[in-house]
Amino acid sequence: MTSPNPPKVAVLAGGVGAAKLLQGMVRAVPAPQVTAVVNTADDLVLHGLHISPDLDTITYTLADMVNPDTGWGLRGETWQAMEVLDRYGTPTWFRLGDRDLGTHLHRSGRLAAGAGLAEVTAEIANSWGLEATILPMTEEPVATMVTLNDGSEVDFQDYFVRLRHSVPIQSIRFVGAEDARSGPGVHDALSDASTVVIAPSNPIVSIGPLLAVADIAEALTTRRTDVVAVSPIVNGSALKGPADRMLRELGHEPSVVGVARIYRDVAATLVIDQADADLADQVVAEGLACVVTDTVMTNFDVATNLCRTILDVGDSR
Repeated sequence: MTSPNPPKVAVLAGGVGAAKLLQGMVRAVPAPQVTAVVNTADDLVLHGLHISPDLDTITYTLADMVNPDTGWGLRGETWQAMEVLDRYGTPTWFRLGDRDLGTHLHRSGRLAAGAGLAEVTAEIANSWGLEATILPMTEEPVATMVTLNDGSEVDFQDYFVRLRHSVPIQSIRFVGAEDARSGPGVHDALSDASTVVIAPSNPIVSIGPLLAVADIAEALTTRRTDVVAVSPIVNGSALKGPADRMLRELGHEPSVVGVARIYRDVAATLVIDQADADLADQVVAEGLACVVTDTVMTNFDVATNLCRTILDVGDSR
């Protein structure tokens, strides 16, 4: 039975892990009570279009329209536009399906007409019938830049897509974050939520940009007791993507203990998988409460139960 006063939940989000968690969250509580605050430091302008990969992945996933073969883009994609660009000799290493292009065309046109990114994001979410709120972390330009081991610096999509995140790195910086302010609605979402959740996203390049925006970090620090993080590292490995390698290359321990050290100033609780139960005491030694449960979201039921466990942490405070 649904609580007569369901909690408001804010989720710091980026990428596929966050999208799966949000699928569970809108089943654990009514979707209108859920707000996702989404990384925009991966955004890029390509072919003259403003592309917001994390915003779109989360939107498409919650709409049950994400391409199941890729984890991004839309179901039923065709690739004729890319084939024409190939003919012209235009680089197409960042693949955009024909249906997905419609989203980028709409966003780019609306931004050019003077709309804000938060307004356009709401339009796109509403068009897919979403009841959850999706907010960009900021409307100001922030870019994740990656310094490779050879000393060269590339933007995140170059590293992640063109180079297939297969090269060692030296450092990460978030250009523009020091001057950025949180986007419309973000401060209220973080202030009003009963529980703030840090999704099981890459701590460095998906959650790191959000925490690099000063007033977002301050909001979490101020109410640290209410913040629950979910580890994206299970048994020393990332379930998807290069998070474990990035942690190691940047001097962090690629384990739930390393994740605890990253989040200990902004979160009071870390949720870890059963596979890491033997490390729970070490997480506690880092200053966080530790909850052990199933975190590998292989289906909706696991994701929903994980979210209920997270919300139980809030209820027990």
